[in-house]
Formats: sequence, C-alpha cells, structure tokens
Amino acid sequence: MRGWARSRVRRLAGTWHKDSGMTTSEYAMGTIAACAFAAVLYKVVTSATVSEALQSVIGKALDAQF
Repeated sequence: MRGWARSRVRRLAGTWHKDSGMTTSEYAMGTIAACAFAAVLYKVVTSATVSEALQSVIGKALDAQF
C-alpha cells in the first residue's frame, strides 16, 4: 500500500473503535439523578402552596367570561 492509503486506513480503523456512548455506570447515575429530580418536583407540585395556586389558576380559567 502507498503511504497515504495506509495512513487513511489506520485513521478509519481508529474511528471504528471509539467509545462514543455512555457506560452502565453513567446510565445508572443518570437514572438516579432523574429519579431524584422527579421526587423533588413531585414534592413541590403536591405542596399546599403550589396546590392552592394551581387550583386558583384553574378556577379563574374555568370562570372566565367570553
């Protein structure tokens, strides 16, 4: 093989073996973080203050005059 062809083949062969995805531990940490965020968001949305505010907004929207 010529020099330029050999270097091109080596360069292409190197790109096939790149690790471009997440590993199992990264998936696990991402899942844990998503679950923690969901738990915090659930607590915030189900709190008395937010619940009253949402009921007020919905009540005003349903009582609107067109």
